[in-house]
Amino acid sequence: MKAAPFAYVRPATLDDVLAELAGGDGKVLAGGQSLVPVLAMRLGRPGTLVDITAVPALASATVEKDGYRVGAAVRQRAVEHDPAARAVPLIGMAMPFVGHRELRSRGTVCGSLAHADPAAELPAVACCLDARVELAGPAGRRTVPATEFVTGAMSTAAGPEDLVVSVTFPAAAAGEGYGFAEIARRHGDFALAGVVTRVRVGPGGAVTDARLTGFGVSDRPVTRDVTGLFDAGETEHDLRPATAALAEEVVDTGGDTHGSTGYRRRLFGVLAARELSRGLRRARDRRETA
Repeated sequence: MKAAPFAYVRPATLDDVLAELAGGDGKVLAGGQSLVPVLAMRLGRPGTLVDITAVPALASATVEKDGYRVGAAVRQRAVEHDPAARAVPLIGMAMPFVGHRELRSRGTVCGSLAHADPAAELPAVACCLDARVELAGPAGRRTVPATEFVTGAMSTAAGPEDLVVSVTFPAAAAGEGYGFAEIARRHGDFALAGVVTRVRVGPGGAVTDARLTGFGVSDRPVTRDVTGLFDAGETEHDLRPATAALAEEVVDTGGDTHGSTGYRRRLFGVLAARELSRGLRRARDRRETA
């Protein structure tokens, strides 16, 4: 199929972008890796495509005092190769699983968040780290925690006249370790089930905070404080009963031709135990080398 007719504009300033989005009939175009197929299938018929790639203020990724800030027009491939992104180790762990290299060369980090596919990697990373999403719209600018930004499958807190300006990922702190894993039919596909973990240890090496986000298992990334799971032990084997029980709560997506709900729960339970254990080991390694 071919896309329905639309107008195309490429403003040079943020104010002009917001002016073009006023009225709610415009759609933001950055990388287009999700939007263009939607247009081609006529699942979306915006009156105007607002290309934001000519706005310099949206084209940079920088380390700032509160973390690594990625502008709305920054390509995923640019972040993947940005030395500054090492401030957020989870980005480097997750990025090779985001589609394929060719897709990452055009797709943007903020675009993935705005598309809000429940099986996508970057929204899950943002939720696990409690990243902050900056929006601009008719009411001015506001910042929304990632866990509140994604409100459902392909649904976010951004209104039709809003623009996702940037996302800021908190930089890793001493004593923090991370885990990331997903199971997909083929590398580059969306996950049948995936897990992102962040584990923090204190000066004595004990777990003081642990957080887990599952993706591909519900209508949005599901984040839980899982510090208490370590009460049963620290190894993958020790954690397995608790993560299996957690899977019963977290995994509520229906089965499909690629896997039943029960299969996804088993995947989630195994991945969660493994990545929490790995996160703990890495947290202690970082504490010792800090």
